[in-house]
Amino acid sequence: MLPQATHNKIDSRIPLFKVVIDGDGNVGKTSLIRKFTKGKFETSRVATIGVDFQTHTEQLPEGPVRLSIWDMAGQERFQFLRVDFYRGSRVAALVYDVSDVKSLNNLVSWHIEICKVVPEAKFMIVGNKVDLERVEGSEAARDFAKLIESPYLETSALTGQGVADMFHTLAVLAKTNSH
Repeated sequence: MLPQATHNKIDSRIPLFKVVIDGDGNVGKTSLIRKFTKGKFETSRVATIGVDFQTHTEQLPEGPVRLSIWDMAGQERFQFLRVDFYRGSRVAALVYDVSDVKSLNNLVSWHIEICKVVPEAKFMIVGNKVDLERVEGSEAARDFAKLIESPYLETSALTGQGVADMFHTLAVLAKTNSH
């Protein structure tokens, strides 16, 4: 008789939702995900090549949900890869760096790129790196979030500010976009 493989059982009754974390390179997408899933911040990071993903179970008032969190490479050369990975996602967090106005201005392009593949996706706008000096106020980001009927949240992967709220909000949006 062969030994039985042991593995962690995943409860198939817990709904699984695919969420995408997108935005320019170096805005802190991977750092946000690592801070949330592993509880730590890494000061030196290698850029994400293509795509990476993590899973996490989030508790909502109506019960747990599992998030399949897809970390998209922000460099333009990976655009052709990202398109296929958007399929099946319910929610996308569009992340910009509050100390880099160009990353804020590029949110419109990220929104369009995702909407072409997943027109029914819900969005969340995330201003990351609030621990750094801002180059522009959050008013433009808040206006864009309002325009696309999305929540706006500020975070710091370094300090952890807003990180748990970000992923909780993504879970709520994914759950409400599942009907």
